[in-house]
Amino acid sequence: MTLTHLLIQALNGVQYGFLLFLVSSGLTLVFGIMGIINLAHGAFYMLGAYLCWWLTGLTGNLWAAILLGVPIAVLVGLLIERFGIVFLYKRDHLYQVLLTYGLILILNETRSLLWGDDVHAVAVPAALAGSIPLTDIQVYPVYRLFISLVCLLLAGGLYGLIQRTRLGMIIRAGAVDREMVGALGIDIRALFAGVFALGAGLAAFAGMIAAPVQSIYPGIGEDILIVSFVVVVIGGIGSIKGAFVGAMLVGLADTFGAILLPVGSGTVIYAVMALVLLWRPRGLFGRA
Repeated sequence: MTLTHLLIQALNGVQYGFLLFLVSSGLTLVFGIMGIINLAHGAFYMLGAYLCWWLTGLTGNLWAAILLGVPIAVLVGLLIERFGIVFLYKRDHLYQVLLTYGLILILNETRSLLWGDDVHAVAVPAALAGSIPLTDIQVYPVYRLFISLVCLLLAGGLYGLIQRTRLGMIIRAGAVDREMVGALGIDIRALFAGVFALGAGLAAFAGMIAAPVQSIYPGIGEDILIVSFVVVVIGGIGSIKGAFVGAMLVGLADTFGAILLPVGSGTVIYAVMALVLLWRPRGLFGRA
């Protein structure tokens, strides 16, 4: 394997890690702050991908599709929180698993009724369809670099929101002691709804921006959900920093595992998770 080939795979791993971060950051916020095990979180990634394909077909423009699709996904998240998740806050995890698994079935069936079960693709925008030459015969797609840049900006914005703003302070306080936050006069219900909608929007946006570089197919949400839970466990529940580090580890491990260990590539990320938990049982940045 040449140095250039290693560089290409490293870029692919980082790009995949950024997408995983967008999905897993919402998952870890919902889990860490609201205490909800949301098995339906991957469905928002699926919703974003299908909305991107559908709206791109209607408008003929990927950017217009994203601008229209993200608010739709956020609205769906708010409706699900208001009429479904809200009943789980004082229930144990068994009820959460059952209801959110039911939501997976409902959302998948709704997707099937609206858009069918065919595999779809979204074209890369013409302005980003080129490639950057790395050697005389190897190139790297501009759009993949664009994905990494956008996800990096969003990761920085999310970190700034959580760590540098009053809203972020309230969110972090809610993760530690939600009863005290409520006692201070803060509308904890509105906070929970906002966190859930933020997580839904991030997952949907990840599905939209990734649509031009991957196939859109039934089950895409469940695939990303499993890997996102691995990211959350590695990083530590409720930690945005942990979600970022965990996503990078999983992205690189998955990419290089498929090359260096093709026979057992599907087990590489779980081996990484096992090693991290043996070292730090609560994850890299998990709290007691």
